[in-house]
Amino acid sequence: MSQKVLYSRIGPESTMDVITKPIVPISTPPTDLEAIKKESDCLTFRAFTTTDAWNLGQLLHERLSPLAIGKGTPAVISISLANSNQILFQCVTGPGTSPDNQTWVDRKRNSVLRWGCSTWYLHCKYEGDEEKFRRKFGMSEEQSGRYAIHGGGVPIRVHGVEGIVAVVVVSGLKQWEDHGVIMEAVREGWE
Repeated sequence: MSQKVLYSRIGPESTMDVITKPIVPISTPPTDLEAIKKESDCLTFRAFTTTDAWNLGQLLHERLSPLAIGKGTPAVISISLANSNQILFQCVTGPGTSPDNQTWVDRKRNSVLRWGCSTWYLHCKYEGDEEKFRRKFGMSEEQSGRYAIHGGGVPIRVHGVEGIVAVVVVSGLKQWEDHGVIMEAVREGWE
């Protein structure tokens, strides 16, 4: 019996849609700590379901795919629950990512969960000085290696629920772009 070979019906057309989309620069996020808190660290959703995670992930993928295809800058998008390691959405935007990108995703997620704020906030607060950050919290070099103070990790909170419900991370672009694109997607999908 011969095996049936399946061919994708969506590949070429979908790729063409991505290629023909204009590459729009990602907006630069604020660097003022109060502005960052107001913009990203106080994001409170009415609800955040698996459908919301899927929709946010799709918005991010749609926004970042032209950069991956047109400029060769792929990224990893990861949305996970805060109280477990359960991944609600994760993908790469194009070829060229490496296992190192997943390490950055994990480090950014760890920072959001430990300090309850975006990694962009931590970056701006400590002026990108990882040594200053490490000393502030009395961490060894090995301990501090579990955390990242580079933009791209944002907490998701839900109205009426104490603490962080989920974490969204983008890794692979410049750190301000990793953060900025998350904020763009949230503004596009929620009001």
